[in-house]
Amino acid sequence: MPANDARALPEATLNRLTRYLRALRALQVRGIERTSSGVLATEAGVNPAILRKDLSLLGSYGTRGVGYVVKDLADHIERTMGLDHPWNVAIIGAGNLGRALSGYGGFSNRGFNVKALLDSSADLIGTPVGKLRVQPVGSLSRVVEDLEINMAVLAIPSREAQQLVDELVEAGVRNILSFAQGALTVPDTVSLRRVDLSTELQILAYHAVQRSEEGTEK
Repeated sequence: MPANDARALPEATLNRLTRYLRALRALQVRGIERTSSGVLATEAGVNPAILRKDLSLLGSYGTRGVGYVVKDLADHIERTMGLDHPWNVAIIGAGNLGRALSGYGGFSNRGFNVKALLDSSADLIGTPVGKLRVQPVGSLSRVVEDLEINMAVLAIPSREAQQLVDELVEAGVRNILSFAQGALTVPDTVSLRRVDLSTELQILAYHAVQRSEEGTEK
């Protein structure tokens, strides 16, 4: 399970840790064994002072004048974020979004193994999607038990989301990512994150307008 200190980290720091990890693994691929905060910050696209503050929350993994050992720091970030734990993922919803997510190669590269794709449509059940075959959502409990599912992704209409969240919780899944609109309720023992694409687009539009206004002022 994720380290205890991961739960205490600020949300913004957690988001940046994923960027540091991606940058560190890219440095490894290039054969770089040590790096400085300045180089790592540039690779991750953040301010060096922010990077040093974030990493200080993880403990002392850098040496003044020497920098960071790339592999050691990457491994430590993975442990802190729980990425050294096996995550078996079920995607519920085999529509366009669910099918796209099931075929995303970046999941397996980061320790997330998509084990199942489920749907309620008779037209989709049994059809192959990559290496998977769509299973009936009615078999959710069995799939969770047989495949040791410990994380689920909801790619379904909002009207079905709460019922399926309840079924996932009943089946023992404690980590859920939802693309469905609207609020969902879960027990305190369950981690639920929502991805609202419309909200992200609105924020993107705001930043675009800000850049445009800055350019006009100049």
